[in-house]
Amino acid sequence: MPKQDRAIRTRRTILLAAAKVFEERGYQAATITEILKTAGVTKGALYFHFQSKEDVAQGVLTGQDLQLTVPERSCKTQELVDVVALQAYRMQTDPMVRAGARLSLDQQAIDLDRRGPFLRWSEVMGELLEQGRERGELLPHVVPTETAEFLVAAFGGVQSMSQVVSNYRDLDQRISVMLRHVLPSVVLPSVLTAVDFSAGRGAAVFAEAGGTPPGEEPEDTVPEQVPAAATA
Repeated sequence: MPKQDRAIRTRRTILLAAAKVFEERGYQAATITEILKTAGVTKGALYFHFQSKEDVAQGVLTGQDLQLTVPERSCKTQELVDVVALQAYRMQTDPMVRAGARLSLDQQAIDLDRRGPFLRWSEVMGELLEQGRERGELLPHVVPTETAEFLVAAFGGVQSMSQVVSNYRDLDQRISVMLRHVLPSVVLPSVLTAVDFSAGRGAAVFAEAGGTPPGEEPEDTVPEQVPAAATA
């Protein structure tokens, strides 16, 4: 196996193991020793890719970002719904996404910069809402940046409740309810009549976008980049 490919696989293995440990134990209780044991790699391999537990956690936080492109829609409101529904589906099925969500909301992780996912999600939502405004889909009073931040915050609260109540099993249904309650105050009624809010929307978008179930990713599509001289 070429050194570059082996390094990519090692880094991915470490991140998946760290995601499992962070999801189960939280940031403070997780240890490098436990991550090494779960990953089955040497300490040298881990420190080749990451400088510290904080650095590993930042890698997991980045890993919860959308790595799939939602198909572009003529209706930007539907595209926004699809982005939210897809993230809910990934949270139900992908341990990296769940771990990233836990880290983002972990108030004990005081030395970890947890702003990234919130800021990136707000930017994505804001851009879609702005495009919807330009296409005449939004109500006149809507300020896209404000609405984007509210949607991100609402998603965080709903996913937290779903995690506690059902370990995310009902997250798709709860997100569907959230969107059906929030978007009528944002989007024109005539636009909403054609929008699909169904609980199964995330799974359908995942399949349409060509998503691969966790653990079955082709080696050449792993997004992490490492130096060409990597030997870990």
